[in-house]
Amino acid sequence: MTLHDEPTERDTDYRVPALQRGLSIVQMFSAAERSLSANEIAERLGVSLSAIYRIVFTLTEMGYLRKLGKNSYELGPQVLCDGFAYLASRDLADIAMAHLNALRDRTSLSCHLSIREQTDSLYIYRAFAAQRLSVNIPIGTRIPCHCTAMGRMLLSGLSPMELDRLYQHVRLDDYPPPAPKTLPELHQLLERDRERGWVLHRSDYSTAIASAIHDHRGDVVAAINLSGPEAVMDSPVARERYRESLQQCAQAISRELGARQPA
Repeated sequence: MTLHDEPTERDTDYRVPALQRGLSIVQMFSAAERSLSANEIAERLGVSLSAIYRIVFTLTEMGYLRKLGKNSYELGPQVLCDGFAYLASRDLADIAMAHLNALRDRTSLSCHLSIREQTDSLYIYRAFAAQRLSVNIPIGTRIPCHCTAMGRMLLSGLSPMELDRLYQHVRLDDYPPPAPKTLPELHQLLERDRERGWVLHRSDYSTAIASAIHDHRGDVVAAINLSGPEAVMDSPVARERYRESLQQCAQAISRELGARQPA
């Protein structure tokens, strides 16, 4: 079964009722109905009040609902945040496209653009270098942030407190080296990443160099990379040249987003 197939009776086994109810609750709110009581939500779902308690509590904790008074709710700021983040990411891709294509042409290496969604790095654009052994990560790919160069650049924009909240329930020891195994280790890595302004990450057959994209407030809103086969990027002189080109590209994109000075 693919995401586009019509569900069959057998496929209903794969549905997650709690997730369905959670999304249904968020969809109940509109301009005409800006707030609903817990009783109204339960009645519309056709379930008991106790059946939705954990779902409503979770949505409130995540910021998708906000509690009003004792027993009523409205949409929380996270709904708007996610919506604007998606729209902004499309504008960001449009802005970055020409810069990344030019960077690919100058270096003959693949370039990628990603944004952060929770603890994942989401790839939203790629400038693919059409040569043998090129690194080609499809648009829409999600990779845990702490495992990649771009992901670490995305995390570098968070304060220590924000990072702690983000990873308070996330296990890091299930990933192979050189990914950090603990939250303190991740903190140490990101502190060095912020000071340096870029990250180099080696895997089995390729190397990636990443830098952050900043908006008009100076916030990290995205990251870009240059990635290629290890044989091409093995020379320190070559890596330094690629790093300079990458950071110049990141600064140019940041300026178009309103950043006042290079990051």
